[in-house]
Amino acid sequence: MANRRTASSADKHSTTVSSPWRASRERVREREVKREAVIRAAAHAFNRKGYHNTSLDDIAAALDVTKPTVYYYVSNKEQLLFECFVAGVEQIRAAFRETKQQKVSARERLASLLRHYGEAVASDFGWCMVRAEEQDLSPTMSSHIKALKSEIDQDIRRLIRDGIQDGSIHPCDPKMTAFALAGALNWIAHWYRENQSMTGAQIADAFVTIFETGLRPRAAAQSVAGRTRTRRAKPSQSAQRRTATRTAR
Repeated sequence: MANRRTASSADKHSTTVSSPWRASRERVREREVKREAVIRAAAHAFNRKGYHNTSLDDIAAALDVTKPTVYYYVSNKEQLLFECFVAGVEQIRAAFRETKQQKVSARERLASLLRHYGEAVASDFGWCMVRAEEQDLSPTMSSHIKALKSEIDQDIRRLIRDGIQDGSIHPCDPKMTAFALAGALNWIAHWYRENQSMTGAQIADAFVTIFETGLRPRAAAQSVAGRTRTRRAKPSQSAQRRTATRTAR
């Protein structure tokens, strides 16, 4: 009797139950991995050949799958471009969420954000982020893209205003400054290629260094300029002696 109980207990521990829910979760993860591969392949093709010169057949061939397989993950090429755009923009949105948790000045949070922005533009999705709106998309898709771009623009302006308020950024026009920063970073997508000597992260760091030099408060520079003007205004000792000699004569 005891032996039967022992065997029964051992059977319970040795038996592995296959859960259909576990298999379902694995299928979901597998589908997401394949969908991301389709989006990345499309971004690479758009970046290399342009949107209008790229077909779904090209993307399917790059993945060694059939065209219907691509349609399983996206409904059409326009949606694929939008997904590429979102994949790049989401990197910037994630950086915004990260900077909100940082206990540093607004200028430092802005610098952190701009680094992520620069890396996103230099990534496979950079061309789609910058050029998607120019591709004769449907009004609905264009509206979605404009809304996401506006969200990022407003968040950059908010960080600039916070920096002006906490004294870490020199007073400036937040709107024009945001346009200048984003415009400079967006242009990376027009010329950057992966085979260049600098990585996307290194280029982003170089841009932020340039930006920071212009964004630091200018109190120190103003005091130096003030001392320089004072020295120029004060006559030299030789000039004072010449003036005294003329007065004595």
